[in-house]
Amino acid sequence: MPGRNHSRDFKLEVVGQINAGLSTTAQLCREHSLAPSLIHRWRKEVELRGEAAFTNPAATDRSAELRIAELERYCGQLSLENAILKKSLATYRLNTGIK
Repeated sequence: MPGRNHSRDFKLEVVGQINAGLSTTAQLCREHSLAPSLIHRWRKEVELRGEAAFTNPAATDRSAELRIAELERYCGQLSLENAILKKSLATYRLNTGIK
């Protein structure tokens, strides 16, 4: 039926049933009045994107950007701590005469 929108969970459930061998494409087409080409498209999407299938790619990109920013902040913090420790070690060696 043209124009129907199926939820992400429904699509994953249909693809999961086929991949697990619980149902055939033909059986699910009859049960849910779906076109075989639609199910094949869903299967291809799951193969390409895995768990990210049927989600908005822009939302995924945004979460990746946030993760990168978080890691960059953490890297900067570690770099600062490393510089402080190096300076502290140099001062210690200078005061104690240790090389």
